[in-house]
Amino acid sequence: LVVKHGINHITNLVESKKAKLVVIANDVDPIELVIWLPALCRKMGVPYCIVKSKSRLGTVVHRKTATALALVDIKDEDKQPLASLVEAINANFADKSEESRRTWGGGIMGIKAQAKIAKRDAATAREVKLA
Repeated sequence: LVVKHGINHITNLVESKKAKLVVIANDVDPIELVIWLPALCRKMGVPYCIVKSKSRLGTVVHRKTATALALVDIKDEDKQPLASLVEAINANFADKSEESRRTWGGGIMGIKAQAKIAKRDAATAREVKLA
């Protein structure tokens, strides 16, 4: 199992589809350093997850902190546990984030928009009635 760290290095690994799993810390400051990384991972089809602390990620790579990690070269005996981990991450994290993205806003229109649509519907009903 090979773990790589560093935003630029992880970006190159994700773009070349060499990363098997990307782990992102949630307490990165400024957040703009990693805010685009989930979108890139979704686009490239790389599984990702967000964990609680960048100090936890730092202990994995023997540093004080790390903003993100990528798992790259997986040994044959580690492929099955990684597959179950990725499946759990997708079931509990990635799929739920897709559901929340789809329902954003709720589809409830304001009073002005409702009045505009009602006026448009009434005008089309009059046109149909005349024709």
